[in-house]
Amino acid sequence: MKIERVRITSVEGGGLRPVLVEIVADGVSGFGEAGVAYGYGAPAVAGMLSDMAAEIVGRDATAIRAIWQDLYDNAFWTKGGGAIAFAALSAIELALWDLRGQALGLPVHALLGGPLQRSIPVYANGWNHEHDDVVKWAKAAARPLADGYRSLKAYPFAHELPDGTFRHVPARAVDDGRFRRAVERVKALRAEVGPEVPLMLDLSGGVCDDQLLRFLDVCAGLDIAWIEEPLDPFNLSGLPRVAGLTRIPIAAGERVYGRAGFRNLLDTGAVSIVMPDIANCGGLLEAIQIAGLAETHNARVAPHNCASSLCTAASLALAGLVPNIMTLELYPYFLDSASWVHLVENPPERAVRDGRLELSDLPGLGAVIDRKALARFPTREVA
Repeated sequence: MKIERVRITSVEGGGLRPVLVEIVADGVSGFGEAGVAYGYGAPAVAGMLSDMAAEIVGRDATAIRAIWQDLYDNAFWTKGGGAIAFAALSAIELALWDLRGQALGLPVHALLGGPLQRSIPVYANGWNHEHDDVVKWAKAAARPLADGYRSLKAYPFAHELPDGTFRHVPARAVDDGRFRRAVERVKALRAEVGPEVPLMLDLSGGVCDDQLLRFLDVCAGLDIAWIEEPLDPFNLSGLPRVAGLTRIPIAAGERVYGRAGFRNLLDTGAVSIVMPDIANCGGLLEAIQIAGLAETHNARVAPHNCASSLCTAASLALAGLVPNIMTLELYPYFLDSASWVHLVENPPERAVRDGRLELSDLPGLGAVIDRKALARFPTREVA
């Protein structure tokens, strides 16, 4: 199957900026996504995809591993990792797997030996961003629980904004008022949901030790499932120290790239849950290898997922293929935003039942792209 053209589409809506890549070979299309929809970087990754696309047009689309290796070896900035280069590499690899599955009429999990599990635990994130207090912030948990979720994640230190977005902690500290608010938030949330609902707290590398250690002491009695990114992602040497001061499992990895990056993270001995993002860690096979590496370190996998529903579909496929999957992140209420772009006709977020998602048997990654929605946005084509 000769690659005829590559289309790169930059989407904007709902506070996110997904970048999708379509690879066409023998009249069949496959889609992938670059994992930089949140934050900055979408125009940069679209440019990187254009550069990479020029290198793969004319190649055999079934040579997925050879294309991945050539791009990794020759892109230069992929060595040592980096969000833009790895997000582009991931998007192309995902699109090639989707293309292969579409051509054969098979889901990617069938192409890779079949799923290990078909029912995947999921958790809700982004369910309380419009509340910047304590009481409403905690009581907002009623909605995802009523919608079928059985575990929740939240950002206790974040500064929520009226438009439903939020800001992480700047300069690694909050004032005393916001510190007390974070403490009261987690207490109120545990009281609101009761003892049976797993709660995960994401600190996004936000605060320094003087506040972090006091906060962890408060969390010790609240049965927290994990503390995510307690330190800046670059601060690997500090993780063992933090792990030695708490019995709460540490999760990290959404801003770590490739097997080499996760090897360094796991070699700290401090991380119990790794969080590769399939759309920026290097793609599907790289994520599977990261999961295998985690398994050898007695760690589990909870993929990071903060993008379009295409990325959710790809992450769900990954979750079915690794033995040490723990849970999968969903943002169920992105889809409710008036400006959200519904790029996928069958969003997995709409199919949650009793805290779980069932694996799809649709071809490729299992996502049906809404081409009319995609056509509204600027596209670059490389042929």
